[in-house]
Amino acid sequence: MFLGIDIGTASSKGVLVAPDGTVVATAVREHRTATPRPGWFEHDADEVWWADFLAIAGELARPDVAALGLSGIGPCVLPCDADGTPLRPAILYGVDTRATAEIAAQTERYGEAAIMDRCGSPLTSQAAGPKLEWLRGHEPGVWERTRRVFMAHSWLAYRLTGAYVLDHHSASQCTPLYDTRAHTWIAEWAAGIAPGLELPALAWSGETVGTVTPAAAAGTGLPAGIPVVAGTIDAWAEAHSAGVTAPGDVMLMYGSTMFIVEVLAARAASPHLWGTAGVAPGTYNLAAGMATSGAITGWLRDLTGASFEELTAEAAAAGRGAEGLLMLPYFAGERTPLFDPDARGTLIGMTLRHGRGHLYRAALEATAFGVRHNLEAMRAAGGAGRRLVAVGGGTRGGLWTQIVSDVLQQPQVLPAHTVGAAYGDAMLAARACGVAGEGWNPAVATVEPDAGAAADYDRLCHLYRDLYRSTRHIAHALA
Repeated sequence: MFLGIDIGTASSKGVLVAPDGTVVATAVREHRTATPRPGWFEHDADEVWWADFLAIAGELARPDVAALGLSGIGPCVLPCDADGTPLRPAILYGVDTRATAEIAAQTERYGEAAIMDRCGSPLTSQAAGPKLEWLRGHEPGVWERTRRVFMAHSWLAYRLTGAYVLDHHSASQCTPLYDTRAHTWIAEWAAGIAPGLELPALAWSGETVGTVTPAAAAGTGLPAGIPVVAGTIDAWAEAHSAGVTAPGDVMLMYGSTMFIVEVLAARAASPHLWGTAGVAPGTYNLAAGMATSGAITGWLRDLTGASFEELTAEAAAAGRGAEGLLMLPYFAGERTPLFDPDARGTLIGMTLRHGRGHLYRAALEATAFGVRHNLEAMRAAGGAGRRLVAVGGGTRGGLWTQIVSDVLQQPQVLPAHTVGAAYGDAMLAARACGVAGEGWNPAVATVEPDAGAAADYDRLCHLYRDLYRSTRHIAHALA
């Protein structure tokens, strides 16, 4: 058996998989994310990451587990001493916006063009480098004791094997510390941003970084001596789980936020996207992320008191364009391709005729327009977007994926398993043992676009783009 465990923002998940890809058992543990100040998002590594891992491993571990794969939210910043003991809670990925001043300072210091050329991504709240400098400037007592830095999956691997290693993909999100051309740390920039910090060794996500020590085996129930692979950040593990591995493959992850990952054969960079190293050697990625998508549908459900089933049926009846209703889905600002934290949700075209089904339809269409906006930015940067694979909870029910295919005028493939990143972790572990074949997660359905929707959605998509440009100054003033 192969075990995969993923540490998420609100919950952690594990999956036990047989050699033919069959899911044998799953486990989930929910946890809280601390928000000690506005714009701060943190996890206590012991109380969240390690506690969840112990619970899931205790439920799923068996004597015939042959290898372990790990993933987690990222890029995160967990400062530790030389022994790997956490010195404060981990600072989470792009949702944590505390390092705004450091982003500006590093962009000015190293130059926006030089950062894009070496790192492939602009400095945003997603980058780990500014958060390290924030820590050095705002918590000097912690920084004096900091010798190593971890993400969720790399810290778990360290606890299990003693290896201080980070995968290349996760390192490439530590902008501006990693060179996506040379696949190495940028020593001179690291020395200026995080002096005295020992940067981890680098490995590809599917490479074995060590084996479970006897002490870790006794504490977790895992068999001693089994290999642990380097793993990666959760969205990339999920893309891998869905077979998004060839150049031109794109994952659309339907969740509380919409996340998009495209595999490239050659490096690409865009100031509107994240350009990263890939999960496998010789591959690269362009990535995009909307700040809200499913979060808006959940908000509407709570606001109206209706079930998702009721809202979906009413949205289907509302028809294309929701009878003249258009929404901007920027309810928590927007990440790519706008990088505008002060963008705000907007609804235009309301009349007394409109009801909750129209609002729900407008929300689904708004996220579809956002996906199109991001895919157009990817194509402009060199992406091909030939094959779209849809994963996540939002793929259930059918209407949302149909609207997205209609807006894009592209089919979407639905894989057999949408267990998530943990399944990709198990897949990487199996492949490290030479076991996993190509048939682990076959496509079971395809959402075909309705050609008759193209003209309507082209018109609405142009209005969607115009609406942001026309109202941005108002949204910023209100923010």
